[in-house]
Parts: sequence; C-alpha cells; structure tokens
Amino acid sequence: MKNFLKKHWVKFLVGAIIIALIIAIPFVFTPSEETGALNSYKMTLAYNDENKTISGQEEVLYCNNSNNAFSSIFFNLYPNAFREGATSTVVSSSNFNEAFPNGASYGSIEVTSVTDSKGNALEFKIGGEDENILEVVLPEPLYPDESVTVVISFSSSLPNANHRYGYGENTINIGNFYPIACVYEDGVGFFTKPYHSNGDPFYSDVANYEVELTVPNNLTVVASGARQSSSENGATVTYNFAGQKIRDFCIVLSEKFEMASCTVGSVTVNYYGYSGDGDLQENADFAGKCVETYNKLFGAYPYSVLNVVKANFVHGGMEYPNLVLISDSAREEDCNYVIAHEIAHQWWYGVVGTNQYQHAWIDEGLAEYSTYLFFEENSQYGLSYNNMISNALTNYKFFVQVYERVNGQVDTSMDRALDQFATEPEYVQLTYTKGVLLFDNLRETLGDRKFMKALSNLYEEYAYKNINSAEFIACFSSSAGRNLENLIKSWINGTVVIA
Repeated sequence: MKNFLKKHWVKFLVGAIIIALIIAIPFVFTPSEETGALNSYKMTLAYNDENKTISGQEEVLYCNNSNNAFSSIFFNLYPNAFREGATSTVVSSSNFNEAFPNGASYGSIEVTSVTDSKGNALEFKIGGEDENILEVVLPEPLYPDESVTVVISFSSSLPNANHRYGYGENTINIGNFYPIACVYEDGVGFFTKPYHSNGDPFYSDVANYEVELTVPNNLTVVASGARQSSSENGATVTYNFAGQKIRDFCIVLSEKFEMASCTVGSVTVNYYGYSGDGDLQENADFAGKCVETYNKLFGAYPYSVLNVVKANFVHGGMEYPNLVLISDSAREEDCNYVIAHEIAHQWWYGVVGTNQYQHAWIDEGLAEYSTYLFFEENSQYGLSYNNMISNALTNYKFFVQVYERVNGQVDTSMDRALDQFATEPEYVQLTYTKGVLLFDNLRETLGDRKFMKALSNLYEEYAYKNINSAEFIACFSSSAGRNLENLIKSWINGTVVIA
C-alpha cells in the first residue's frame, strides 16, 4: 500500500509540476496553417515615371476551391474606377479637393491580352457594372479542386491624386493596380461589386506572390511581401519580392524616403518618412510597440516584415499586407493613433479577412477597438481607454440626434453594404464608432478573460480565411460558452438601445 501510494504520489507530483510549467509559460496563438489550395501571382512589372504607368504581365495560378465547375473566372479591375466617365465615385465630394489638389485627373487599366500557360489566346471580356470586371472564358470547364493558369498582360495609368492609387507631390501610391481574382462564395457566386468612396471596397483571398519590379534608380521602393534581391541596370533597378499567404500586393515609390527600423522578435519593422523628418526612429519604435502589443493580445504576426509608410493620402491611413500608409497630412498629435489603427489591420483584414464591402463593421470595428486596447495596454502614450469609450459614446449619440433631427429617423444597422450608407459620416459612425461600442459591450458582458480569449480564438480559427457576420457570431459564442447571437444581432441590426 505504501509503494502504491508512493508511486501514485510521484505521478501526481510530476503531473502537477508539468501543469504548473504549462501555466507559467506564456501561450501565444499562432495562425492556423489549414487553408485550401492557394492562388498564386507571378508578376513581371515596370514602372514608367514619365507617363506614370505600371505595365507588365501576371501569371495567375487559379484554384477552384468551390463545389461548382466554372466556365469563366473573374478578376477585379479597380483602376477603372478612376477613369474618365466612370460611374463609381472614388472619393466623397467633401474630400475631392484634398484628393485632387490639382483638379480632376484620371487613371485606368488596359488589359492587352490573356493567354493560357502555353501562349494560346483566351477569350476575355471587360464588363461588370462599371467596366470593373475582367471575365476570362476558359476553353474547358474548371472543376472543383482543379487549377488553371492564365497569363494577363496589362498596363495601368495612375491619376494625379492623393489616393491609394495615384501620384502626389511626395509619393506614388500603387495600390489595387492589377487584375485580382474575385472571391467566389458557394451559393452566392463571384463577388463583383464596383468601387465605392465609402470605406475600403475590396474583397480578396490570400494568395502567394512573386513580383519582379523595375523602376527608375532615383526611386525608393516599398512593397508588400519581403524583398528578395535587387540588381541595377543603368538608370533602372529591378527588385524581387515574395509574399506567402498575403491578401493583396501594394507598392509605394518616392525619391524622398528615409527609413528607420526596429525588430520585434523575428519581425523587422520599418518606418519610411521623408528626408529631414526628425521622428523616424520614434515612429519606427512606436510601430514596433504596436506589433509587440497585438502579438500578446491576439496572436503572433506571421510575416517577417512590416512597412509603415508616410505618403500622400486623402484619408488618415490605409492597410495592405506587410504595408500601411500613413497620411502626411495627418496632424502630429494623431500620428500614433493612425499608426496603431492601421497596424491592427494586419490582424483584422490581413490575416483574418472579411468582405469589406458587405461587412465593414467586422474589420474596421475590430481594428478601431484594437487601437483602444493598445493605448489601454500602453498608458505611457497618454490616451485613456475609459475616456476614448466615453468620447465614442458621445460622438455616436450626437450623430444619431443630428440624423433624427434632419431626416426624422436614422438607420443604425451596421451589417450592410458600403453603397447602402448614404454618407461617409454615416459609414464612419456605424462601422468604427458603433463597432467600438459593440466590442466594449461584449467585453463588459463576457469579462476580460473570455473576451480576450474570443479574440485570440477568432485570430487562430479564421487565419488566412474570410469571415462573415454569422461565422463571427458563432466563433464568439463558442469562445464565450454561451449563445451571443441575439446580443450581437441587436447591435448590428440596429435594434439595441444605447442609453
């Protein structure tokens, strides 16, 4: 009996020590590697600074991860929203002069040919609601789990605009410039909505990228992915970039860039400002603190590099994989806030994707609330979580009062398409501000531990995927151990009473 007790006591003691060690070791969620077959883009590009065009070709390996056979595949042509005569509006009337300081300017994309991998011409059509879609007709049906390679030659011309896509006084922003595959949803089809001035009208799957880019040698290049190599050839330089499991590919060029860097674990964080800026290292270190904080709160940033880029941009900032734009017109006192928000999008948009056209409240609400969490975790930057929540509540109530006074009523639903928000302020208040209030309410309802666990689970479970509202509710409910459907729907459908 003594030996029996002694033996089991030793087992118990060893087990207790192991459990204690597990509890003592900080547990960091890392994104799941479970994904379907990924599309890939191999691009060979050249930027011409004289006529402000980026031209070349992309070899796209397209994978059919659906349950249906395709006779055609579809690609977004976002630059055509900037063409003369477009019905899409790329910026609200209140922001037009800031976006186009030198007057109206136009850009577009021209698809010159589409072939298969052997060089055989494929039939293609330009369509959609606003010449925003490239349809590639396949020579034979593409069945589930099959893939096809298409080679698209194109040339994109940039407008003189302080926008995601355009050139300004200081930077050349080349975002959303190439044909990118439309997302296919089973039971819905290919998502082909045109550009809209509200929010970020983009929706894409993660893919693998290999990009060769040739530019004039006076320009510094910052891009998505990680730089692999570079080689000079007289007046030009050719760079090679690679990105695995990224949602898009963006390029920013300037002859005014200066860079400062820091490291967070295995991640290199670069801040690109302009020559003569005195805050380069300060901003790089702040960006590094953002990565460090979000790693701890949600899970590890899964890429090797993050570039924070000062740029001509009409809005405060913009997110792309491994790269965020920070407007050079942002007030100095707002710069940290904008950096924190845009870096949060690397988690909510970059890794966990959404249909930003249909469910903008998910990624914008989460990124905005994550910004609040950052400042709560880092009080040295002087922003109080409680004060920010109080201000958000005041701003939201004021918005509702004004709209009711002017219109007699106000639609406070959050889960609607970008083109269903009548104005930009309505969009901002119902995705950003009300989104923050929703997540603050969920935190208060669940308590800190369950709430933060839900965010970590969301990041782990939906890494490299796209999440919709129903899946978001299911994930939060599972993490909380209770059904949150009625609570969350009351917020996003506009029935909740906010006192």
